[in-house]
Amino acid sequence: MTNPIKFYTQEKLSLEAEVATLKKTLYTISAFRLTVFFTTILGIYYFFGNGLAVSIVAVVGFSIFALLLVKNAKLQREKEILMSKVRINATEIAVLNGDYKNLNSGNEFVDPHHFYSNDIDLFGIGSFFQYSNRTATEEGAQAFATLLTENKIDQIEEKQKAVQELAEKVIWRQHFSAIASLVKVQFSSKSILNYIKNYTTVLSSYFESFVKVFYLISIGLIVLISASLIPFTLLVIWFFIGLFISASQMKKTSHIYNQSSKAKETFKQYYQLLSEIEKQSFSSNLLKENQQNLQSEKEKASLIFQKFSRILDSFDQRNNIIIAVVGNALFLWDIQNAMKVEKWISKYKHTVENWFEVITFFDAQNTLANFSYNHPTFVMPVISAASTIIKATQLGHPLLKSDKRIDNDFIIDKEQFFIVTGANMAGKSTFLRTVSLTMVMSNIGLPVCAEKMEYNPIKLITSMRTSDSLADDESYFYSELKRLKFIVDQIETEDYFIILDEILKGTNSKDKAIGSKKFVEKLSNSKSTGIIATHDVSLCELQDEFKDIKNYFFDAKIHDNELHFDYTLKQGICKNMNASFLLKKMEII
Repeated sequence: MTNPIKFYTQEKLSLEAEVATLKKTLYTISAFRLTVFFTTILGIYYFFGNGLAVSIVAVVGFSIFALLLVKNAKLQREKEILMSKVRINATEIAVLNGDYKNLNSGNEFVDPHHFYSNDIDLFGIGSFFQYSNRTATEEGAQAFATLLTENKIDQIEEKQKAVQELAEKVIWRQHFSAIASLVKVQFSSKSILNYIKNYTTVLSSYFESFVKVFYLISIGLIVLISASLIPFTLLVIWFFIGLFISASQMKKTSHIYNQSSKAKETFKQYYQLLSEIEKQSFSSNLLKENQQNLQSEKEKASLIFQKFSRILDSFDQRNNIIIAVVGNALFLWDIQNAMKVEKWISKYKHTVENWFEVITFFDAQNTLANFSYNHPTFVMPVISAASTIIKATQLGHPLLKSDKRIDNDFIIDKEQFFIVTGANMAGKSTFLRTVSLTMVMSNIGLPVCAEKMEYNPIKLITSMRTSDSLADDESYFYSELKRLKFIVDQIETEDYFIILDEILKGTNSKDKAIGSKKFVEKLSNSKSTGIIATHDVSLCELQDEFKDIKNYFFDAKIHDNELHFDYTLKQGICKNMNASFLLKKMEII
């Protein structure tokens, strides 16, 4: 069995050693580059007056200098990726040691009206999202949040295979995430996609041929003048004609440049991510299908992205005064690049979104795979079509440390309802969240915190954290009624696993008992399944009236004037409540 912390620790040390070596290499190159520069200047000075010698020294010296610049840039990029990997491994070590509260909490995804997300700590401080999310892009985080909340129960076995395969590709996943983490863009990919998809061509199509002809004439004039076959005056006239033509289209080309330049950094980084996906070999259907989405054109998607990145880099040279004047005058530089941008957008505007989605998909899948790798003792649920919804041995909450966690065996059949009673702090709410989170994890293909588990997939719906709303002028009781009505409406058309924590908390005891019984009867007569936690032991009487209702409880015992909990689910009704004891113990009464 793998030891994640051991792996991450060794990998971090190895990467730090590589970074140290690379820093020394970069320092050497910088020193050598400086030496080459001054040597070239001194050589030019020494041979000044000897045109051939000066030319040779200048060409050789500045060529070496340029090569060193390119090599330095490449090594700087490698260093950035290595340092990102160091941070990735450091994060994994910290999280596995319980330190993750500084990570993105996903608060932006909190939705109090969702089927279950607000009840089971999916988002927020200390949430499952904060603990498990390792996406490197904004879109990847959104995709992961969508996976957690979409409540889909299809293709679970395919999802499991994809997670298991990616979990073993630790080095590839970290390299992908390291590259993705270096994507620092001012504009979101969503805004860039909207720009590309809704783009309308502004330059006339005849410019494509016109620019080529103009370019050839300029080259021809330069060659003829160099051969002293025509006067230099002709090139000057042609120079100003070119400036005039460029100026006549400046408003359009500037607009194209200003809009397209927003995408430059995104495409420069994303083509590298696409390349990593294209080069990797996958066996699971889900991963292969997404990889194949990059093969919709004759060329690889990464090369298509790279070409667009280079077009944008070339267009960016308009800010160079020499290019702005000479390039536009003799080669219609702005018009030429604007035409290339429009041609690229026109050709790929209908497929580029798919390629962005593939990057987002793998970013989110890497998070699932990372979670799986980090928990080698967790098991993949065996998917079945049996009458049993969940059959789990030693089921526990995935965010609790194993040395403090109390696990429970749990079996519930289709259309059964468990009424769970128990003392305060005895473990009812934790158990409800354990079951809920286990189902969410199972539905998205993750391993669960259990020794073994069989699962017949079903959608989840909960009511555990109803609150009043001053903004909507709603009382707590009315908010709860709306939630219960939402549940009733949903189970009319689909089967759900329903988890409720204390029904009708906002009304008096007698009214609550009557209403709660009626509501549980309604649920029991539906085709749904579920768990209802309550302090109202009168609900337990329903076991005698309905064969599919079973009573379970969490116990609390008092020894030596102290409360003791075993957090173990037992069949029956709780007899020991502790509210009065706690009030006295804390000297409230």
